[in-house]
Amino acid sequence: MSQDGAQGRDAGRALAGGRYQLRDLLGQGGMASVHLAYDSVLDRQVAIKTLHTELGREQAFRERFRREAQSVAKLTHTNIVSVFDTGEDDVDGMTTPYIVMEYVEGRPLGSVLDEDVRQYGAMPADKALKITADVLAALEISHEMGLVHRDIKPGNVMMTKRGVVKVMDFGIARAMQSGVTSMTQTGMVVGTPQYLSPEQALGRGVDARSDLYSVGIMLFQLVTGRLPFDADSPLAIAYAHVQEEPPTASSINRSLPPAVDALIARALKKNPNERFPSAEAMRGECLRVAQSFHPAPPSIVPGTQAPSGAGVGSAVFPPVDQATPAPTGNIQTPYQPAPAPHQNPYGTPAPSPAYGYPQQGGYRTPAPSAYSPQQPGPSTPPPYTISPQASVSGDSGGRRSNKPVIIGAIVVSLLVVGGLIGVLALNGDDKETQGGDGGASASASASASKAVGYRGPDTTKTIDKEECEEPLESYNDPDKIRLPDFRFKYIKSVKECFQAAGWGDFKIIEVDENTYGEGSVRDQFPPAGTDVDPEDMPEITLKVSTGNPPS
Repeated sequence: MSQDGAQGRDAGRALAGGRYQLRDLLGQGGMASVHLAYDSVLDRQVAIKTLHTELGREQAFRERFRREAQSVAKLTHTNIVSVFDTGEDDVDGMTTPYIVMEYVEGRPLGSVLDEDVRQYGAMPADKALKITADVLAALEISHEMGLVHRDIKPGNVMMTKRGVVKVMDFGIARAMQSGVTSMTQTGMVVGTPQYLSPEQALGRGVDARSDLYSVGIMLFQLVTGRLPFDADSPLAIAYAHVQEEPPTASSINRSLPPAVDALIARALKKNPNERFPSAEAMRGECLRVAQSFHPAPPSIVPGTQAPSGAGVGSAVFPPVDQATPAPTGNIQTPYQPAPAPHQNPYGTPAPSPAYGYPQQGGYRTPAPSAYSPQQPGPSTPPPYTISPQASVSGDSGGRRSNKPVIIGAIVVSLLVVGGLIGVLALNGDDKETQGGDGGASASASASASKAVGYRGPDTTKTIDKEECEEPLESYNDPDKIRLPDFRFKYIKSVKECFQAAGWGDFKIIEVDENTYGEGSVRDQFPPAGTDVDPEDMPEITLKVSTGNPPS
């Protein structure tokens, strides 16, 4: 029987003497399957991961897995998926290890990124930095307890319906790393090649700084919509991690400030000693950078997106320094970490579209053709002009020609974008109106006097009413909410969002700018994420574009 058939039969079964009743299959891969289950003792829903029989055959691995699950169960943090229980049961005559976890009702970070890529071309930098900071907050706790995750990627990060980040699969990687299983040969590397640190790719010992490298890869992917390294085989990708320099994120997304480039570059240093010293230090830098620049929508350079299929699935391959060298030459490594006693980090499950608690082996980067923001048109601002020589090659290994020209073009484009945004935000021709009728007053005013260079509204940039009806809760006060982000949204949809929540009026300040179009919210006060009392809302002020060029 196929694996799909075998796992499908699990639904309706029970584990732990009938305590846990398996229900829907949420996701599965090469290592494990995850079911929604009912805990009949505590009357609650849980998620149960059952490891496949190949792993359950070996007593040494089962014991290691049990000890690691006990260690992970001690990790208590908002951003970590809780582990409730672990054990073994007989499934089809085979001993099967299982782990009982908190059921997260939400979706994987890869799905959130997919949505942002379709709408903007990549995830807005401020949003990506805040999510990354939450992932690092989880790692900070695990690293303090000596637990290295070893497989940070969007597929192992969940976003709840209320926007809370949850990192999962702590400890399983370590159990696979230290156990000797029939799935792999000793000395083979198992993992998601696109996120491996150089020391992992070399099959050597890892510490907390290896997780920070993987976080750097993930952040690069969030802010650019693609991975820094891609190739035809897992081994070739591993070679790239060891010997290739990644492209700068701003060479793909022109709206990124230099501080984001510097943060990612430090996280992706080949030598662990040159990375951030701790998850706490990297998290602090993420938050500092997020507050240091004026957010702007992504501006993706055409032709820089990776082909569809990047980052799919786990793989088994020999460590780079034990494999036949790639055509590019011998591997040069500036550091020599001590070899690990066992070199087989765990293989991660394959992607699954299941909603709720999917186990994904890596985020599949969509094809460029699906990115409407990359195609200039009447409703989207044209890309800033750069010299044709400055176009960045799609070579995922980071190799590109005309480097001096590229660097110059990037600097110039960043200055132009930064200067333009500063002018729009701070020096626009502000015209104050009352927002009781929302977008109607702003639209009527702008339409009455359309200047040369006027840009019409982009009505596709809308905010979902649920963001006002069911706003995110404050981290600090359960009676307060976090103010939604109205920036870059069409004012009519913002008005409808306010009405759905019953928040009353808001104030509009019109600003002349023709990059984003009439009715686009350029800024807001209080800022997005501010804690407010929904029963006593403060006066909210929105700067809204007239569509006319700055005077």
